[in-house]
Amino acid sequence: MPAEAQSRAAVLTPKWLTIVGIGEDGVAGLGDEAKRLIAEAEFVFGGKRHLALVASLVKGEARAWPAPFDAEMRDVLALAGRRVCVLASGNPFFHGVGVTLARKVAVEDMRVIPAPSAFSLAASRLGWALQDVETVSLHGCPLDLIRPLLHPAIRILALTSDGDAPGAIARLMTELGFGASRLTVLEAQGGPNEGLRTARADAFDLEKINPLNVLAIEVDSTPQARILPLTAGLADHLFEHDGQITKREIRAITLSALAPRRGELLWDIGAGSGSIGIEWMLAHPSMRAIAVEADPARAARIRRNAAACGVPGLAVVKGAAPQALAGLETPAAIFIGGGGSDAGVLDGAIDALSAGGRLVANAVTLEMEALLLSRHAALGGELTRIAMSRASPVGSMQAWRPAMPVTQWSWIKP
Repeated sequence: MPAEAQSRAAVLTPKWLTIVGIGEDGVAGLGDEAKRLIAEAEFVFGGKRHLALVASLVKGEARAWPAPFDAEMRDVLALAGRRVCVLASGNPFFHGVGVTLARKVAVEDMRVIPAPSAFSLAASRLGWALQDVETVSLHGCPLDLIRPLLHPAIRILALTSDGDAPGAIARLMTELGFGASRLTVLEAQGGPNEGLRTARADAFDLEKINPLNVLAIEVDSTPQARILPLTAGLADHLFEHDGQITKREIRAITLSALAPRRGELLWDIGAGSGSIGIEWMLAHPSMRAIAVEADPARAARIRRNAAACGVPGLAVVKGAAPQALAGLETPAAIFIGGGGSDAGVLDGAIDALSAGGRLVANAVTLEMEALLLSRHAALGGELTRIAMSRASPVGSMQAWRPAMPVTQWSWIKP
């Protein structure tokens, strides 16, 4: 077929899948096109609540989502080419089902009619500039994800899972030193049962909260609040550890050498307290990390630290490298902090990287340093000697007390 004819055919090919965003006002909030597409669909998918809201429009077969929810969208994909409509809450492409469908269906096959997202509605109710607000979806996710956002005078909009979540968040914030924060619960936005109620975190007494709610937070803190700074090199006391931790200053230099980029995966081998992998993930919500740790007590501690620092998605592999590395997803970067001198660990890390992958290894022992010097001589890269001292009391005066020097090898695989 000539190119011009192919172009015309593409334009004429019907979009078999329609995604319609709806609010709590149901049919009343839909435009004419959205109403027509729902009515013309042979199959209409959605949650039971969504299907009930548009029941007067549906002429085809209504299908409620299965429980548990099928992220593979098998039932929808089985009807490719038929007239299918999927109902979604608000904006389908903002923490919505549209994102899931777009992984399976070409955009050329979809017609999308969004409605305002829950965050847009909340910002309009409160008069908040949405671009200046931190937003987070806690729907089906650990509440710990809110921890990195808790900075003084910040505004946060959090999409929750149920009516219990606002109270749980209030308790967490109070525990962390943010009890003076103002919490506003926006319930069933856009519908006939819409409500808005406010309370302090440390005096939160709201009851019978609608499961469909957004929590608006105006953060206020005490001097003792547990605040996670934005810079690399968090204070050591923010991590639970047994001494096996990359110290704050060394950690900051190490993360600089690892050079995190959005969406990348890190292997943290011999993770100890997990501090490197945790700070890697704190750099951006898209970052991922796998902590490999042979000691069971330390592996459990890493999980606790990850939750306490707001990155509960940190994966922990309990086992010794290099055996524990088998089958793991290929990383963009690898850090070796512990056990690097064990047989096969450094070579296993080098082999695991793809071209362009980055490796950073720290040595405090002579044996590990000798190994790094050998690999640097053979493969190149950069060697850095890091030495630091801290002032500490000597009798009634102060003197410098040096820490063990660290030799760091950083290398990019050609």
